[in-house]
Amino acid sequence: MDAQGIKQCLEDSGLRCTPQRYSVMSFLMEHAGHPTAAEIFEGVNRLDPRSSRATTYNNLRDLVQAGLVREVAMEGRAARFDAKGAQHHHFICDKCGKVEDIDWYTVPQPGSESLGKRIVRECELIVRGLCTKCVPRRASQNSSRVVSAV
Repeated sequence: MDAQGIKQCLEDSGLRCTPQRYSVMSFLMEHAGHPTAAEIFEGVNRLDPRSSRATTYNNLRDLVQAGLVREVAMEGRAARFDAKGAQHHHFICDKCGKVEDIDWYTVPQPGSESLGKRIVRECELIVRGLCTKCVPRRASQNSSRVVSAV
């Protein structure tokens, strides 16, 4: 998304396009992974050292509330942020903490009897397990490395 697109996106969501907010959104649009708030602050601060940590975190909060950015909750780790427009779910590796996008499919919403008077905005799926780099090798691969004692 180009500069005008980011500005329009912010304004369409009811947010003013401040230089700091633009920098945060631009960083997220250009970043391939799912950075933490601290990583976003560092990245934005490299380009504009006038941006404070509080301003960066407040802008992230505003972008999440406006629905432009998704916050991916991580158990025991810093939350990660995602500004990819296309719907997708997330896979989180239990070992290394890597967050990966996985294809979107509709998740059935809980029945009204379990929700009570709650109003559901969306249902998102987070799959947890081991990523391809952290999956342990099979025992058969390890048994092929036999060392003979002399």
